[in-house]
Amino acid sequence: MNEFLQRAFEYLPVLLQGVWMTVLVTVGALVISTVLGLFWAVMRLSHRRWISGTGSLIVNFLRSVPIIVQLFYVYFVFPDLGFSLSALSAAIIGLGVAYSSYQAEDFRAGIQAVDSGQREAAHSLGMSYWQQMSRVTLPQAVRIILPSYGNTMIMLLKDSSLASTITVAELSLQGKMLASSTFQNLSVFTLVALLYVCMCGPLMWLNRRVEKSMARAGR
Repeated sequence: MNEFLQRAFEYLPVLLQGVWMTVLVTVGALVISTVLGLFWAVMRLSHRRWISGTGSLIVNFLRSVPIIVQLFYVYFVFPDLGFSLSALSAAIIGLGVAYSSYQAEDFRAGIQAVDSGQREAAHSLGMSYWQQMSRVTLPQAVRIILPSYGNTMIMLLKDSSLASTITVAELSLQGKMLASSTFQNLSVFTLVALLYVCMCGPLMWLNRRVEKSMARAGR
């Protein structure tokens, strides 16, 4: 045990650099996925068939392509098209776009769960579609989707490890490189696992609190 603690004290500074990159990738991708996901959801709910059809096509396409392939496409293919990106930028964009399809389905479900009578009332008051969405529907939909949004955040945090495939030195890659140089696989990957638990644990706790709060509010 003492030996493990000594190694942990020695290895943590290196691994914490990976934690910082993991957080950076997760937060950046979460912002992109939220904005795009909301946009795709609004498109899918449009009364104009060509807009809703386009939104459905985009969401289904993104959900059909593995996330790692989307990362490879952004990092390796975009430069051939004239868009050179750093590994970090490619990871944030790739994960953000990939997760936007899952966010879109959560947003769509939340919006559709709002009582249609309220949308009709807003329409009768002369509100435009976008006014009705921003003032009536979305504020209520946000409360509905918060639990699933929390789950998406946790999954995105864990899937940020895929950024290592395009050389982003996040936590899992830092652990792999450290284990390769020290040959202390047990100590290093135990620390990596514990650090992921330390990041995901508070998010899981917060998500449970939100779910309980939403359940009490719905009674």
